[in-house]
Amino acid sequence: MKLSVTTTAGDAGTLIAPNLVRSSEGGVNGLELEMGLYEPMGLFDLVRAVVCWTILGLWCMQWVVHMVSILYGKCRLHDKSALGSVDLQSLPGVSILKPLTGVDPNLYANLETFFNMDYPKYELLLCIENEGDPAVMVVRSLLEKYPKSDARLFVGGNKKVGVNPKINNMVEAYECGKYDLVLISDSGLRMKEDSLMDMVLSLTESVGLVHQLPFVCDREGFVGVLEKVYFGSQHAKIYLLSDLLGINCVTGMSCLFRKNVLEQAGSLRSLGCYLAEDYHLAKTFIDRGWRCRISSNPALQNAGTYSVSSFQARMIRWIKLRTSLIPITAVLEPTFECLLMGLWSAWAVSSLFEWSGLAFFFVHALLWFLLDYILLLVLQGGPVPFSKFEYVTCWLFRELTSISLMVRAHCSHVLTWRNRRYLLRRGGVGEELTSYGHQLHI
Repeated sequence: MKLSVTTTAGDAGTLIAPNLVRSSEGGVNGLELEMGLYEPMGLFDLVRAVVCWTILGLWCMQWVVHMVSILYGKCRLHDKSALGSVDLQSLPGVSILKPLTGVDPNLYANLETFFNMDYPKYELLLCIENEGDPAVMVVRSLLEKYPKSDARLFVGGNKKVGVNPKINNMVEAYECGKYDLVLISDSGLRMKEDSLMDMVLSLTESVGLVHQLPFVCDREGFVGVLEKVYFGSQHAKIYLLSDLLGINCVTGMSCLFRKNVLEQAGSLRSLGCYLAEDYHLAKTFIDRGWRCRISSNPALQNAGTYSVSSFQARMIRWIKLRTSLIPITAVLEPTFECLLMGLWSAWAVSSLFEWSGLAFFFVHALLWFLLDYILLLVLQGGPVPFSKFEYVTCWLFRELTSISLMVRAHCSHVLTWRNRRYLLRRGGVGEELTSYGHQLHI
């Protein structure tokens, strides 16, 4: 193949545009390649292109996640079709474990909903760690108000079966439970009358554990809206997708399971060494071939005291636990954040296609914002009890602070829970620390 170089001179006789001309002997008739356009891709350009296309692939995946979670939530949540034709006599009994510690303004009302559930046969086992806890008085007043209820109070849950205080508090009541189905329900939950029946009916032949998708009651104030926005959008999106794909996403705030399956693995005591007992509880069932699935009714958190600091401390604790269980989440979770994903993808399209990165970012954020709102309406099952302005404010606040919470979570392996400090290790295993940082061996 012959190559000839031709030049064009300007008025001053300078070289302006060199051309490369391929001879027809090379098989290309009269093809001219401008030398300024024909530049081999360097290593840096190649790496940048790979990174940009990877980011855009992750960006496209986020929209699939959004749409799938909305559609699955619409099909799965608030479905009352199975409740209409139930033979009440055939329903199995349920032992409900309520681990309690301390009181808040809503504790009495929350607990009272468990005395009035529309279910024919269940026992309520209320667990308190020590006699001096003010929750004892609340429970006893409810036992006096409902003397015909099958409810018992267990005080002094000091059986140290492990490092997890919640498990220690429940072990005695668990072992005294008389039914094969066990429901663990946190103290801050408010129960709808049909929620227990909904969970039991979701426990089909192939399902060993049913859990409720975490959500919150309607509450006033900035933090009340903030929690509803988070649990109704960002958290729900990942939770619904995980449940659909069969990924272990169980939270221990409300889960119903078959007691005989857990007994095969060593009973509730075997979970005492884990701070992430809910993950390992679900893993026990999954490893034995059982499915875990969400129920139709979400779990309604209704704590009487709440603040931005307590909400953020909880988020940091959960990030630490998720990372200790599945380390890859430290890399994947930032891709589920709207603003961070928007910045990355805006840079990618501006690099690849020379589009306006700023315009792309704002369109991205607007669409993400609207899909989050649609998912929130799905979980709510109707209109939300706050204004659009409140939603925008809380949505932006959560998005702007989420990355800082991730950074804070990854800066230390020390986890704070119920005024106790733990050294968190791989797999959700923890060791309690004294005030001086020394380990307590249990």
